[in-house]
Amino acid sequence: MNEKLKAFIEEAGWPRVIIGLFLLSLFVAAPFVRVRVDASISDTLVRFGMNGILVLAMVPMIQSGCGLNFGLPLGIIAGLLGAVTSIQLNLTGVLGFGAALGIAIPLAVVFGIAYGLLLNRVKGDEMMIATYVGFSSVAFMCMMWLMLPYTSPNMIWGYGGSGLRTTISVEGYWLHILSDFLSIQIGPYLYIPTGMFLFFGLMCFLMWAFLHTKTGTAMTAVGSNPEFARASGIDVNRMRVISVVLSTVLAAIGIIVYQQSFGFIQLYMGPFYMAFPAVAAILLGGASVHKASMLNVVIGTLLFQGILTMTPSVINSLLQTDMSEVIRIVVSNGMILYALTRKVQVKR
Repeated sequence: MNEKLKAFIEEAGWPRVIIGLFLLSLFVAAPFVRVRVDASISDTLVRFGMNGILVLAMVPMIQSGCGLNFGLPLGIIAGLLGAVTSIQLNLTGVLGFGAALGIAIPLAVVFGIAYGLLLNRVKGDEMMIATYVGFSSVAFMCMMWLMLPYTSPNMIWGYGGSGLRTTISVEGYWLHILSDFLSIQIGPYLYIPTGMFLFFGLMCFLMWAFLHTKTGTAMTAVGSNPEFARASGIDVNRMRVISVVLSTVLAAIGIIVYQQSFGFIQLYMGPFYMAFPAVAAILLGGASVHKASMLNVVIGTLLFQGILTMTPSVINSLLQTDMSEVIRIVVSNGMILYALTRKVQVKR
């Protein structure tokens, strides 16, 4: 038994075991500080479904050797453009959600090709350049959100008659279009967004299936040993661009799924730091800068979102004060610090 336990800990890694035990202890402590466990589980499941595809977007670039996609906001911007255009066209329900995806994906492909070509010119510094690509694209769009010719009264500033608002509600359009599909409500507090899980599962399956195709295998070979891949006749630069396009497309899809659950489209500086929680989550799940799997995505997202959900509520009740935002910032940045530290260790 001891040998099995030791083998499990070695395979999972001490950090994930410790964080998993800490999360379990928060659920155990919740009833003693008058925090409803069923409501906490519901919140964790919803946040898991909301963020899962954004974390999945890290996988293609990791597998191709491009590193962690700190330029995730570029794909998110494509998703935001698809979402606001869908609302501009006054499309609702499944049609509105499908239109948002249909507009966002081609934009993400175009952005991804340009992004991939850029990263091919800066090999070895991809993660640093990607960070600036993400930041600069968000800053550029801060101007464009004011200048783009959208006219829907549900989106533009009322006092000026032009320019998009900072936050736009999707209520009345495609709010919870995925979350409520086959959803399960147990009692007044426990809610399971089945449709969102099914969609996330579909995206994971498609990514897994792609990685087992000829192109996916070649992409993985490029990430593992680019010199060997080049000697085998694989176009290394092309495989890298494909991985960046896939990552950007998944980011665009992920933010639309996030919006239908959250209920709002957040423009301007909203996407600025969205890459960092996704990076932290996938590394927390056991991925490295050169290898990632669907299991890493699921475990990392669940642990990361579980900690972010449970820590503020339990500690707030324990201390009898509202420190939720402070605790969220401390926990989130602590996770990111762990992730970046682990990245350095893997590199060494």
